[in-house]
Formats: sequence, C-alpha cells, structure tokens
Amino acid sequence: MSSRIRLARNLADVVFTNKSVKKDLDSVFTAVEKAMGHVGPLKNSILFRMADLDQVDRQMLVERHLMSHEHASNPEGKGLLVSTEESISVMINEEDHLRIQVLRSGLNLTEAWNIINAIDDAFSKELNYAFLPTWGYLTACPTNTGTAMRGSVMLHLPALVMTKQINKVLAAISKLSFASRGFYGEGTQASGNFYQISNQVALGHSEEDIIQNINGLIRQVIEQEEQARQALLVQNRPMLEDKICRSWGLLKTARIISSQEAIELFSMVRLGADMGVLKSVDQKALNELFLTIQPAHLQKIEGKKLNAFERDTKRATVIRQKLGGNHV
Repeated sequence: MSSRIRLARNLADVVFTNKSVKKDLDSVFTAVEKAMGHVGPLKNSILFRMADLDQVDRQMLVERHLMSHEHASNPEGKGLLVSTEESISVMINEEDHLRIQVLRSGLNLTEAWNIINAIDDAFSKELNYAFLPTWGYLTACPTNTGTAMRGSVMLHLPALVMTKQINKVLAAISKLSFASRGFYGEGTQASGNFYQISNQVALGHSEEDIIQNINGLIRQVIEQEEQARQALLVQNRPMLEDKICRSWGLLKTARIISSQEAIELFSMVRLGADMGVLKSVDQKALNELFLTIQPAHLQKIEGKKLNAFERDTKRATVIRQKLGGNHV
C-alpha cells in the first residue's frame, strides 16, 4: 500500500532527548527551525509546536501517519515539520533530535530514499550531526546506530490471515531480522489485516543494501499473499464472496460502527475490489475513509469532542454518505 523511509539524526554536543532539559530541547527546535529554510522540499512546510496543539489535533497528526503516538503523548519541547502535501515530516525531539520521514504510495522505497537523502544532505549543511566514522550516526537506541535508517512497507494481507498462514510468514520475517508491526507502527497490533514490515538492523549495512533486502522480502510476501488469494477462490469461492459482500452491505447500511469493525470491513471490501468480486467500488473513496473515520478526524469534522458512542454513530453516517448507502 505504501512505503516509508525514516532517518534518525542527533545534533553533536546536545544530549539525547531522554536526558535533555528544557534549554536543550529548545536549542534543537531553534536550530531545526532556522535550518528548514535551506531545505528545498521543506521551505513552504508547516512547523507545529506540539505544546500549542490540543489532544485532538495531535491525535489527528498521528492518524495521518505524520508522527508517532509517543510524540503526541508528551508534547513539551517537541515539534513537527510537515510538507504541504504531507508526504514529508520531521519529528523534532522525539526519541532522537530529528526523525525525518518520507512516505510514498505503493512499493517505492528507492524513490522515498532519493527524496530523503536530498533532505538529509541539505540539513547536514546547516546542522552538526552526531557522527563517528567507526559507528556511523549516533542514536538514542543502539539498534538504529549506523545508517540510522528504517525502511518500512505497509501491506494488506487478508488471504494469508484467512488461510492461517500469517503466523508462519511473520515468524520467517523475524528470523531474517525484519520486524512486523501494526497499522500505526511500533507498539501497535495488526488490525484490518494491515502489517508494516521494516528492517531491524541499520549498523553494518548501506542504505542501498537495506532497501534491496526489504524489496526482496516484500516481493516474496506479496507472492505468498497472491497465491493464498487464488487458493481461496479455487477452494472456497462462495465463502469468500459471502464474506466480502456482507462486509460491503454492512458498511453501506450500519448506523453504529466502531473503528476496529470498520477497518476489518474495509479490509474485506478492499480484497473484494482487488479480486474483482466487487465491481463498482471506488478505491479512492475507500482510501479517504481510512483517514476520515478515525476518532480525531471525526471530531474535527463535527467541530467538537465526541464520546465513544457519538463517534461510532458519526462514523457510520460518514461511511454511508461516502459510499452512497441506504438512508432509510
């Protein structure tokens, strides 16, 4: 579904954020704010101070995959730099002083790397990075030391889940020193059959090697998912079509729906559209709904805070309206 490259960078002579005091965090923020004007893709970007945003606004940025849950939970001294098209973001004073990330649609790690490499080069001319020739970039977490690069790909693997092969696949991924995480990355569980797969080791490997290794692994996983989809069609097509069509019907008629249930139903509808079972599904509308039905987005749409029941009701309404569902 999407590809992401993330780079961790720290400034020399400034302690890591877990040991920082306010003046340290402020000095990093000021340095990045000054440097951003010299970074081409970020010249017209928006710089947020996390402490200036309320909880709903911070959560919405998490839901849009622009920053981590950890960055939102303790906002003091933290910032977020976001490009106008939202494909580039820089977390300031998260676990490291800078967490630069570039998102691209599809399997496009090389394209993401080319963009982020240019951004990193521009920042390095303005900021003095913590770097040692023997170790590479110094990071708060030892596993990131070296290139300090994490490449990840978001995959939709419903057939592997339905055929009960997913645990075997994830175990094999782990043995190859790759990590599998949920929809929102580190610390989250898989939901809606979405898995984020990334490299675990950055030390001793070049950026190009890391990307090549991830691409090779992802293509193997995709091949296994496609084989599982064909097996479902051949061995149990009526069951598969029933599950897909029931999911489509529920989305178009439900009056109350939780975020978790909606994501699981969307997973089945996406599978149905990919396999040609559902002919008239607007994939763009589905992609938009993935964002807008999340809790913070619903509250921004409504213009006020909503409790869980109100969000579930609003979510069902938004989905029906977008999919042209039953209004009886």
